[in-house]
Amino acid sequence: MTQKTKLPELLAPAGTPDALHAAIHAGADAVYFGGNRFNARMSADNFDDAAMEDAIRTCAFYGVKSNITLNTLPTERELPEVLHYAEKLARWGADAIICADLGTASLIHRYFPSIELHASTQCAGHNADAARFFAALGFSRMVAARELSYTDLLTVCRESPIETELFIHGAMCVSQSGGCLFSSLVGGRSGNRGACAQPCRLPYQMECAKNESSKKKSAIRDEAEAFPLSLRDNCLASHIPQLLQLGAASLKIEGRMKSPAYVTGVVRIYRRLLDEGRAATAEELRALSDLFSRGGSFTDSYYRGTTGRSMRGIRTEADKTATTKAEQAITAGRPVTRRIPCEITFTAQENRPTALTLSANGHTVTVTGAIPETAQTRAVTEEELQKNLTKLGATPFLAEDVTITLDDGLMLPLSAVNALRRDAAEALEAALHKRVLPEIPSAEALYASLSAQKNNVYNNVYPYPKQASFLFYDRIPHIASSVYDIIYLPLHTFAANIQGALDAGVNGIILPPVIFDSEWRAVEAMLTKAKEAGILHALVCNVGHIAKAKQYGFLLHGDQRLNVWTANSADVYADTGLTDLLLSPELTPPQMRDVKSVLPHGIITYGRLPMMTLQRCIIREHIGDAPQVSDRDNPCRYCDAHPISVMRDRKQMRFPITRMYPHRNIVHNASPLYMADKQDDIVRLHAAFVHHIFTTESASQAEAVIRAYETPGFRGVPYADFPTFRRL
Repeated sequence: MTQKTKLPELLAPAGTPDALHAAIHAGADAVYFGGNRFNARMSADNFDDAAMEDAIRTCAFYGVKSNITLNTLPTERELPEVLHYAEKLARWGADAIICADLGTASLIHRYFPSIELHASTQCAGHNADAARFFAALGFSRMVAARELSYTDLLTVCRESPIETELFIHGAMCVSQSGGCLFSSLVGGRSGNRGACAQPCRLPYQMECAKNESSKKKSAIRDEAEAFPLSLRDNCLASHIPQLLQLGAASLKIEGRMKSPAYVTGVVRIYRRLLDEGRAATAEELRALSDLFSRGGSFTDSYYRGTTGRSMRGIRTEADKTATTKAEQAITAGRPVTRRIPCEITFTAQENRPTALTLSANGHTVTVTGAIPETAQTRAVTEEELQKNLTKLGATPFLAEDVTITLDDGLMLPLSAVNALRRDAAEALEAALHKRVLPEIPSAEALYASLSAQKNNVYNNVYPYPKQASFLFYDRIPHIASSVYDIIYLPLHTFAANIQGALDAGVNGIILPPVIFDSEWRAVEAMLTKAKEAGILHALVCNVGHIAKAKQYGFLLHGDQRLNVWTANSADVYADTGLTDLLLSPELTPPQMRDVKSVLPHGIITYGRLPMMTLQRCIIREHIGDAPQVSDRDNPCRYCDAHPISVMRDRKQMRFPITRMYPHRNIVHNASPLYMADKQDDIVRLHAAFVHHIFTTESASQAEAVIRAYETPGFRGVPYADFPTFRRL
């Protein structure tokens, strides 16, 4: 099996040791897998310490890179264990760590620089500025967001100072990766902690404005209509020639929950497509579909820059039957064994011992034999030597290049040549197993030193102790400007009616959670308007937005979407110039108290938390307007007249859905976080500020909430028809 040097690496998943061996022998250039802790697929079998060390050694033996997933968000008290595990990975010789937590990444880069850092898709790398941010932090690669189109991927690949990795096959989260709190808030199982319960695969009923057109269209929808959040798997096998022109360093297959047979089948097909530089045939697409699909087909809509109902898919019984047959066929078929390409150099000269050199994966061994004699009858030929030297069938090697230096008229028994070949193969195999690894410092000592440095903690009186965000300026009550130091409004909403927003007391804007490179021109035009209108504050939702927002002179504040769980992560953002930031709402009160950072941090104490950011507009899909549209089109104006829609689950919980620039959706929690009756508890969290989120509330309802929080000893509810509360 040969590898063209200019091809991007083919990166395969492994949830078990058997799947890892399947990936290697099917032709993967790199494999990603995780341990028993701190990886985003905790329900996979994964690798204990012994299996992990063995897996890394096996990858190294075959010249396959080992990328280890350390891609969940640890708490403050878990950091010593995280660092200790990173130390083990470095000692075992792992090639890279895939990391989602920026604080963890900064520590790994500081203490274990020998190991590469890859920014997980959970880091939400949507644009080239995000790649620049990660590069400055010590990452060598960014896993690009799955929602990027070819045009935006091209920009990222061309402008990124570090490598770009992109998903080409497998399941997709319907929410922007790293920004989903659905499973955590509703089911108590955090996707950011590797325990996602996949509520996106459940049925939901859309509640949009009732009209005859929508009723008629809803009646004829297919079965997937009841599953507005369930996406088909991604498949870019039809775009291989174009993908090869992107300049991406790595093409990634999703599937750490999949079987070894699945890994074998999918990797084989993509290995063949990459080596031959061509798109998949209809037969190959069918084979991929049989191995796993939802609804018998795939989607490439994000890559093509389109979205629509055709992206939806659910797993059917027919899909499961096809998978069983496909996996059985692979298991029953002839096993594929990976051979390591090696270079052979053989020398037979007068009056000198014969010498055989084998080289593979950066290792070289040489063995010597007897001095050849002068031939009395027939001299050995170069063809005979080549035939015997390349008989490597019983070894893990495959002869790739053979160089023979042979003087004329020499007699050399082929049995002696065979013996040299066996000795050289054994020596090379031993050399590949024996690796020289760098000296790695003790994580325990490092963390003790780190803890001793934690004395510069922000504990001053903060100038912006009360902050709030509203979705609509005409729902901001008059009392708000006298209570809140900062009142935020989404940037696109502010730009649409600047005077109305200013009259309502708005002095801060919220950048869109997602901004692709192709969207920056329009966003910057709105930022210019905000700056000219005197806006002072900007709430930043993504690392890729900080650099450009900073250019406008705003005071930058970090949104809860930055997923800050530890003081180290907060301190990373302190170095970027943020004024403050919100801690992750997934943290418990004790975990919040553990965060002692240089940067002032706040907590959300009221509101319907945003649980998902959808690239698609599922409202538009439901009402039937423009079933498939380009990201650059915006034919649906339904949200202008109906700013809030609802998605109802099987338990009759109603989740508000709102529009976000340019036509994405935000899904909010059904139950608002409510702590007006827990003021003493809030004080004990030692936060520099509190933040309230207003979404569906009318101005009068928002005023009732504000008064409840401003009333000492308040123990009731702010208004009678208030829905079920969620406690912190």
